[in-house]
Amino acid sequence: MARINWGRVILGGLLAGVIVNIVEALCGAVILKRRWDAAYSGLGITMPQNAMANTIWVVFGFAVGIWAVWLYAAIRPRYGAGVKTALCAGFATWLLGYLLWSVSLHNMGLFPGSVLVPATAIGLVELLIATVVGAWVYKE
Repeated sequence: MARINWGRVILGGLLAGVIVNIVEALCGAVILKRRWDAAYSGLGITMPQNAMANTIWVVFGFAVGIWAVWLYAAIRPRYGAGVKTALCAGFATWLLGYLLWSVSLHNMGLFPGSVLVPATAIGLVELLIATVVGAWVYKE
């Protein structure tokens, strides 16, 4: 079994993270902005809009990208290199990082499905594309 090429995981993960961050910024600031604002208003709070909060979101986006490419590298020996394996890694990352979290937020009554369903669906497309692009960079 080949060892994981950590340099390529980081490189591919950063590239995937760029895609995650771009889509998340568009989703939060443009596509779903009104829905998120209404959801936060319903909780009596506003989304923090400062340098620290934005930095944390960007770091989170890169961490998601690195995680997805690492997962691709980890399952690649069993499933083989290629798009299908990258899609599996992207789907698993979405399932654990997006879908289950969204279900939890909805189940606790914090956010309505009208914002979580489209955000989670966009997240699926975002992660599948980001993981495929990041995996394209990965070589053992």
